[in-house]
Amino acid sequence: MARVGLILTPGFADWEYAFIAGTASPFYGIDVRFFAPTTGQFFSQGGLAVTVDSSLQQCLDWKPDVVVIIGAMVWESADAPDIRDFLHDSRSSGATIAGICGGTLALARAGLLDTVPHTSNSADFLQNAVSYEGFTLYRSSSIAVMADRIITAPGTAPVSFTCAVFEGAGLSSESISQFRSMLAVEHG
Repeated sequence: MARVGLILTPGFADWEYAFIAGTASPFYGIDVRFFAPTTGQFFSQGGLAVTVDSSLQQCLDWKPDVVVIIGAMVWESADAPDIRDFLHDSRSSGATIAGICGGTLALARAGLLDTVPHTSNSADFLQNAVSYEGFTLYRSSSIAVMADRIITAPGTAPVSFTCAVFEGAGLSSESISQFRSMLAVEHG
């Protein structure tokens, strides 16, 4: 069974993880678990109270196929957790690394966006990551970008982001296509 680790921080964006958490396990047999840089109870951007008991070290020990950094306003601040070592250790263990919205800043700070095509909320948004050097590889895209086991997306792209995470977890292209079509039907 494929494994996806969702990394949450206080103020996490409710819509950015919902499709992954809500469909991966019950419909596709993907084991999804939640982890946090600082465990305990905190609130989502929408006010949902959650308790995350599993640490980043526990995530590493679990060895997920995909590590997903969910966006939150904290990633834009000086209080952003430093998860560089965790991201590099996860990648070294073979995990695909994914970031959406503010989560892309964690990837940028870790240097993971310096050598691969990527996207985010905007090129200017990535300036919040002081050590970011991937300017020439930035792609202005309304959907997720996947390159060399790195997935990035703007906060407005939770569906394509979920599809890319599912691809990183090894879900069949047929299942991913069915998932994408199901969620797009209201726009057809």
